[in-house]
Amino acid sequence: MRDRIKIIDAYIIRKYLGTFVFTLAIFTVVIVIFDISEKLDNFLENHAPLSKIITQYYAGLVPFYLNMLSPLINFIAVIFFTAKMADQTEIVPILSGGASFKRFLRPYFIASSIIFVVSLVFNLFIIPETNQLKIDFENTYIDPVSTNTKMHTHMRLDKKTYVYIESFDNTNRIGYRFNLEKFEGQALKEKLVADRISWDSVKRKWQIENYSIRTINGLKEQMSTGYRKDMVLDMNPDDFKVYDNIYQAMNMQEINELICKEKIRGTGVMDNLLIEKYKRFIYPLSAFVLTLMGVSLSSRKVRGGVGLSLGIGIFLSFAYILFMQFSTMFALKGGLSPLIAVCIPNVIFGLLGYYLMLKAPK
Repeated sequence: MRDRIKIIDAYIIRKYLGTFVFTLAIFTVVIVIFDISEKLDNFLENHAPLSKIITQYYAGLVPFYLNMLSPLINFIAVIFFTAKMADQTEIVPILSGGASFKRFLRPYFIASSIIFVVSLVFNLFIIPETNQLKIDFENTYIDPVSTNTKMHTHMRLDKKTYVYIESFDNTNRIGYRFNLEKFEGQALKEKLVADRISWDSVKRKWQIENYSIRTINGLKEQMSTGYRKDMVLDMNPDDFKVYDNIYQAMNMQEINELICKEKIRGTGVMDNLLIEKYKRFIYPLSAFVLTLMGVSLSSRKVRGGVGLSLGIGIFLSFAYILFMQFSTMFALKGGLSPLIAVCIPNVIFGLLGYYLMLKAPK
């Protein structure tokens, strides 16, 4: 009995991973075909080179969408081959031979653990790199902004220092009408106003031009002016990027550093950063949640064969992905905690999977 169970374990794991990889391949073909039909006009209009389309855009697009749709792909794979096993009366002998349903789930969770580890590695190390390829291409050839200038930027550099830049040209790395204010408590101690601020990439410093500095000490004030001056400020040109999709291309070190800076600056992107960070760790857990749901749903032999179970599985997996998007929007727009927003889909569908497991055939 023990050897037979091991053989069955290997059989289920092989079926699971084989169906998952096959489903990945099908979705890859579908994604590329539909995307080409949608983006072909953009490629031609913006004269995108074929080499960059293949090695940059689709090299980044395919991993991005496969990662986003992995819950759907995983669920379909589990439903498909488990329902097929049930339809061919392969599950009944396993359970009738003395194996409990929890024991029957063991090879599924071994396979889903492999998928979880691979997904986690991709989320933390590979997807940010491929996203950078995709984003660079999109921002150049698909959806280039009409201007690369960010307007009216307020930023807090530390507990005492605030800056304002009326406009910042990301192409030339030059800002106009720059203000810097330093406070002690509620009292303004120093205010610097400059016509222009530019980034010196060699010195790694900011250079201000046509500036005036007003220093306040109680009732005494002192004014000084100058033409050009180098300054070291806790900000860099990347802080003024116009595009909103830059966080997807950041590695974990960059995100953590930006979170630390955002706690001081308060520019309004903290929720975006936290959601992106939590998603990379928590969303791979969907491999376990949807595996539990899929096996519990499809392990019973029903009339209509695989089709009914597959239809229910596709509906639930799409519901899971939609739930992920809705909870993210509630965090960004409705004040919901980013951690709670990211955890909610797995918690709710995990409870549903546990309920379905209790109702599954024993």
